[in-house]
Amino acid sequence: MHRLLAFGVLVAFAFLVRTAEPGDKADDPREALQALQDYIGGWKGSGTSEKNKNEIWKEKANWAWRFPKGKEPFLLVEMPESKTFKSGEMRFLPKKSLYELTLTDRKDKKQVFEGKLKKDALLLERLDPETKDTQQLKINTAGGGLRLVMTFATKPDGRTLFNKQFQIAYTKEGESFGAEAKKNECVVTGGLGTMTVSFMGQTYYVCCSGCRDAFNDNPAKIIKEYLAKKKAGQ
Repeated sequence: MHRLLAFGVLVAFAFLVRTAEPGDKADDPREALQALQDYIGGWKGSGTSEKNKNEIWKEKANWAWRFPKGKEPFLLVEMPESKTFKSGEMRFLPKKSLYELTLTDRKDKKQVFEGKLKKDALLLERLDPETKDTQQLKINTAGGGLRLVMTFATKPDGRTLFNKQFQIAYTKEGESFGAEAKKNECVVTGGLGTMTVSFMGQTYYVCCSGCRDAFNDNPAKIIKEYLAKKKAGQ
């Protein structure tokens, strides 16, 4: 009886250790960020204010992968024509199992949002240290990945409901809703390949400038990993 109990405890302990391994896909930053692969690319759109329905402005955004040496990968977004922000860095925090988006506004101040991916929307929040309001940023895709919508809302301290402040609706550059796109796969992330790279006389596709740089850094390694995944049917 004691042996069976000890064996049960050992199995339970082994299971807990196994599920907590940092190498699991659920805790791997690259695997988690690949769930946001549809964000990658250039976008054009417009912003609208909830307070003033007649207020409409143009917006541009470009999302790309970044693979810094010796560090975890992240997604970089640059918004050169945005009314509110200049750029942002999207990371995944394994210890918290949360996405983290650090946005830099037009005054070069950083705003850090954290949250989770729920169904097709990424919900990120932060507490404004000055107003004590909770700010929420919702990002979701639509139209088969050809539309990207960012909605900014606030919840005053002590309230339970969020009030929408503004929304930015983008359309992916170079894509049309009626066209049937040719599915070229990025050899680095598995996303939609939009630009070509070459190695040993062979042409491959990558989805952004970050993946292009990662490929050029070590094409043999990237191709070997890509072919292994394809063979495994992943």
